[in-house]
Amino acid sequence: MAFEILRRLLVFLAFCLAQVLVLNHVQLFHCATPLLYVYFAIIFPRNYPRWASLLWSFALGLCIDMFANMPGVAAGSMTLVAFLQPYLLELFLPRDAEENIKCSAAALGFSNFATLTTILVLVYCLVFFTLETFNFFNWLFWLECVGGSAVLTLVLIFTLERLRK
Repeated sequence: MAFEILRRLLVFLAFCLAQVLVLNHVQLFHCATPLLYVYFAIIFPRNYPRWASLLWSFALGLCIDMFANMPGVAAGSMTLVAFLQPYLLELFLPRDAEENIKCSAAALGFSNFATLTTILVLVYCLVFFTLETFNFFNWLFWLECVGGSAVLTLVLIFTLERLRK
């Protein structure tokens, strides 16, 4: 159990540092930013305690918010994704899946994992950019931010998942 907490803490720090030091400075066309840290909330195993996944995701979002000077935008979005992940994961699991199955392309199959990840990343980007702009005055720019960031994030997540095998 202590090894699992230590491993999750190292992954937490890796995602936080990668986002804050590198990915926050990448902006394509001044609207698309890769938000790779959402992958942290996606990969929780099936029977991981929900309170723990909510707490881990909120803490990661709060760290990102502190370094990016956003008041609670990432924390709220990450908490929502961590809340939805177990329910959506159940929809994509095979009927005979084991209790401790990890959320990965190898365990779910690539098409199920890609669908689950796409849904969660789109929800994350919609909520994130809606909270960040907090108005729909320039809705075309909002759509560009949501779509571009979702595509960049999905490309990075699928690349990491491919390397994770």
